[in-house]
Order: sequence, then structure tokens, then C-alpha cells
Amino acid sequence: MNKKNKSMNVRTITLTGLFGALSAVLMMISFNVPLMPSFIKMDFSELPALIAAFAMGPLSGAMVCLVKNLINVMFSTTGGVGEFSNFILGCAFVIPAGLIYKRNKSKRSALIGSLVGAVFMAVFSVFSNYFIVYPVYSMFMPIEAIIGMYHEIYPGINNLLQALIIFNMPFTFIKGLCIIIITFAIYKHISPIIKGTNR
Repeated sequence: MNKKNKSMNVRTITLTGLFGALSAVLMMISFNVPLMPSFIKMDFSELPALIAAFAMGPLSGAMVCLVKNLINVMFSTTGGVGEFSNFILGCAFVIPAGLIYKRNKSKRSALIGSLVGAVFMAVFSVFSNYFIVYPVYSMFMPIEAIIGMYHEIYPGINNLLQALIIFNMPFTFIKGLCIIIITFAIYKHISPIIKGTNR
């Protein structure tokens, strides 16, 4: 490995760690949104991961998701299951986006990759929540009570799968869209700094 490649690797590792820490902070800054149960909150913690996936590759984006959740698991109220779900959903978002962009580094490719990632994350969230997160939450709150919170917002909800498809899947997709919009707004300005090409 030559000196230049070694320097780039050290820079990538350092920036990935910094982005992971920033992502962990953003994960802590969450807020409620209208038309969603109170236990579901919005945050923008995948923003640094998506930027990392574009600037340094999909592996870096996935590592940002890992660092973020390793930090937040220390404050977990779900025994780490919520953080595990957040990690796999974050990877479901940023890895496809990073891979598609890596094949053809253009603005159009970045947009397509981001949208593919957002759709995949939204669909995957149904399975992640149904098989992992909500079974654990049901240990602390009866599943009937959880479904009841959805039912109060929309009386047509009769079971968990309906709730996840009608509420969680669109919510997760909209969250992805918000992150995409912010990323496209700032990426051009910060990319030279991340890549060390600023003058």
C-alpha cells in the first residue's frame, strides 16, 4: 500500500467514525409527528450515513449506521432490539444508494440510488417491525394496546400488519425522502471537504 492510499484509508476511517458520532447525536434528537402513534418518532440520523455512502462508498455508510447504534445501545430501552432494527433499516437505505452511485457517479445515479434505497427501507421496515421490533415491544406493552394506538388514529386498523403497511411503511419512505432532499441540498458544498479536495 503506497503512502497516498494509506492516507486515504486513515481519512476514510476517521471520517466514518466522526459521521457515526454525528449520526448518533441526530438519533437522540427525535420528535413526534402528526398522525403517528406517540412511540414512533422522526429523526434524521441516516443523513450522515447516506452522505458517507456517496462520498466514501457503501461500506462506509453501513459503518456509520453501526457506530451510531453501538453508541445509542448504551441508552437503549429495548435491550438493543430497536437499535438492531435501526441498523438494518439504515443499511437497507444507504447500501443500495451507495452501490448504485458507485457504478455511475452522477447526480441522476445518486437520485435513483437514494430513491431505490428509500423504497427498499420502507418495504423492509414492515418485516423488520413485524418480526423483530414489535414482538419485543409487546413484552413491555400488550400488542392489543399497540394496535389500539393505531386504531385511535384510523379506526380501520384491525391488526399489526395493517398498521405497519398503512402507517409505518409510508412514514419510513417519507423519512427517507426528507433525508434525500437534505443530502442533495448540502452534498455539493461539503463533498470537497469530505474528500479532501477543497482549495
